[in-house]
Amino acid sequence: MIKTGIGIDAHRLVKGRRLVLGGVPIEHAMGLEGHSDADVLCHALADALLGAIADGDIGVHFPDTDPRWKDANSLDLLAQVVERLKTRRARVVHVDATVMAEAPKLAPYRQAIRERLARVLEVSVPGVSIKATTLEGMGALGRREGIAAMAVATVEVEAAD
Repeated sequence: MIKTGIGIDAHRLVKGRRLVLGGVPIEHAMGLEGHSDADVLCHALADALLGAIADGDIGVHFPDTDPRWKDANSLDLLAQVVERLKTRRARVVHVDATVMAEAPKLAPYRQAIRERLARVLEVSVPGVSIKATTLEGMGALGRREGIAAMAVATVEVEAAD
């Protein structure tokens, strides 16, 4: 059976933090504030995958009140979500995500992000679509106060015996 999930995440940009998107360090004067490394792309993908199998969200599995997840690498969290899928006899078929930010431009990083995510998601690179857009100066994201990501995940779940 094919199932679909959607995920959305946003974090505030702050000085003194490293910017990481899709597990790839991005050159930028600011980074995202959060309990973990605040990788909004990985977080949106994790929520989309959890949604596809109706298994809560990253806040349930990796709460920001738990010190174990302090400064956690979000690629590791995403890998744990992939393992949860396997326990449900599910596998990732395809993911599609959009990062919303006025800056930095992600085109120079897109292929590295796709390759890194494909490894963690255990799919081929064509199974990972990453796009970026601006908000044309509108709202908090348009004022460069943060970065957000939206993701859709398609998973295949084996039929029960």
